[in-house]
Amino acid sequence: MDGNAVGRRAVRPWRVTAAVTGAALILGGCGSGGDDKAAEPSPTTSSGAAAGTASGAPSASPSAGGASALTPFEADPARVPRTRPQAEALAATVALRPEGWGPDFRAQRPAESTPGTAAVLDAQCRWVRQGLPQGVLASLSRYSEIPAGAGKGELKVMAAVTVHATARDADERLADTLEEPLRCREQQVRSDERITELMSAAIPYGQGRNTYADDQVVEMGSYLTGSSTQTYRWYVTRLGTVTLAVSIKGAQGYTKAQLDQFASNANVTMLNSVEFELGGNR
Repeated sequence: MDGNAVGRRAVRPWRVTAAVTGAALILGGCGSGGDDKAAEPSPTTSSGAAAGTASGAPSASPSAGGASALTPFEADPARVPRTRPQAEALAATVALRPEGWGPDFRAQRPAESTPGTAAVLDAQCRWVRQGLPQGVLASLSRYSEIPAGAGKGELKVMAAVTVHATARDADERLADTLEEPLRCREQQVRSDERITELMSAAIPYGQGRNTYADDQVVEMGSYLTGSSTQTYRWYVTRLGTVTLAVSIKGAQGYTKAQLDQFASNANVTMLNSVEFELGGNR
């Protein structure tokens, strides 16, 4: 990796954290509390293919669905995935493994999503895995955790990479993500796991100290399992045709600041990886 990439790795975590903190303040003032959720359903593919992702609503980013003239990154067109195998290879390289989160993390079971599927929020506000939607070349989620111990609960995290056919497809996914909490403030993840009190905020490039991505959506709420209620965070970031998602289910003994730091580190690592793989320059 070149020296500039190393420099970015040292600087950008602060910028990502600043943007996430800004979104938290926005959401806090409003009320309570392709790309996967932290506790996605077991990866058994649902029957049928998913519908297209376009929502018909205005995009959350300033690019109105296309590649914006104002962007923090220009990829080498020759290295942008155009086929499913190319996209799958990129997703497998970029999606964070347990060691990328930190030395205490290990893989969950299952450790990865089912190939050729994506997580979709259905009409009943349930998360299911279906065939890849139109405009998606590949999608991969990896699930990691810190086991319970030393007075702390089990912390579960997820890192997902979705490679789209065009920047417009990726941008429309961000618009859908922003709107999902309006349609489903409570969402079923598994039979015994729910996320509720959901709210979202968009941080387009050039706003909220976002100098690192074309667009970002932050979703916050509460994670409910059994009698436990914990902090829930979901961050979806777009860089060109690639969207990166990080989600965290809080646990006893972890502060919100610690959760945001885990998210920041994961975001910057995957953003740097996308830049390196696609060969763009700042």
